[in-house]
Amino acid sequence: MPATPLPPFVDAALDAAHLDAPLTPTGRTLGWGVVSTADIAEKVVPDIAALPDARLVAVSSRDQHRAEDFARRHGVERAYGNTAGSTGLERLAADPDVEVVYVATPHGYHHRDVSALLRAGKHVVCEKALAMTAAEVRDLLGLARAHGVFLMEAVWTRMTPGFRTAMHWIRAGRLGRVRSVEASIGTHRPVDPDHRLFRNADGGGVLLDMMVYPLTWTGAVLGAPESWTARAELGATAVDLDTALTLDFGHGRGHVSGTLSSTVPHQVTVSGTHGWLRVDGRINCPTTLVLQSADGARGGAAPVVEQVEVTGAGYVYEMREATRCIQQGLPESPVMPWADSLELVELFDRVRERIGVDYPNDRR
Repeated sequence: MPATPLPPFVDAALDAAHLDAPLTPTGRTLGWGVVSTADIAEKVVPDIAALPDARLVAVSSRDQHRAEDFARRHGVERAYGNTAGSTGLERLAADPDVEVVYVATPHGYHHRDVSALLRAGKHVVCEKALAMTAAEVRDLLGLARAHGVFLMEAVWTRMTPGFRTAMHWIRAGRLGRVRSVEASIGTHRPVDPDHRLFRNADGGGVLLDMMVYPLTWTGAVLGAPESWTARAELGATAVDLDTALTLDFGHGRGHVSGTLSSTVPHQVTVSGTHGWLRVDGRINCPTTLVLQSADGARGGAAPVVEQVEVTGAGYVYEMREATRCIQQGLPESPVMPWADSLELVELFDRVRERIGVDYPNDRR
């Protein structure tokens, strides 16, 4: 049986030579802005700074002192907080030296923040989820198209070396025809109504925050599901604490789950007619891949274990991709195209309807 045919975004990722050397410049230097000083920005911004063709121009926050502290620690030239006349975001959007902006605010603010930046003519890389609802994503795509600027959802997994190595193996036929994917992610977190993960208005819960990662693996090797079922446990703050999807692709099946209520192994297993592949540990930025061929299993041979090296914290690859696209005048990334962002949030809308999760954004 032949190898599994892979979707266009996987082929684009595998053929992207610039992702093999993310610290090699791909063109002119771009001026970057950062919206929010949140924890994820603390992790991502050093990887932006590592790009030789990136210049950290400005950071915005509601609080001027917080913005200044972030700028000092990360070598950002300017800090914009809220003033009596304008917000930090508005001040950053008005800075002519800022060409591209990384948005790290909670999900519930993505549509508001990205809309303002697109209208200001800025290119945008926005943390996943791109927005809370499919209607919001459609609006953002329309704005990006109307203003002629680049927009990308920051699903970093697609560009990481571990994911690309796994896809190379699958494209080469080492698993034969893929028939199933099992994936889990999550950890126990005490419920904190003030934390974004437990705030309904911020898009808290498992679905928007975690499920993109296991679904990245099913989408890469099995495509879009023909049908699915969902189950979830909702918490007192009206967010999903546990969510599991069983997916039917006709030619294969998938089972993916995420949780905030228990500690589970972060793991993906892709099974095919000629063998299986397991991702141990970080499924969003894999560093350990385990491969077992059917012949090896029958002969009693141990699986092959490969350790994959990652540059920086692993976000440098998605920032290299965004940088290259902007330098070349592309409106969207072929590795993370707009259609994929819309398709995923449309699935999330349907899942939320099924499990009973409603956001304020649904009524806007």
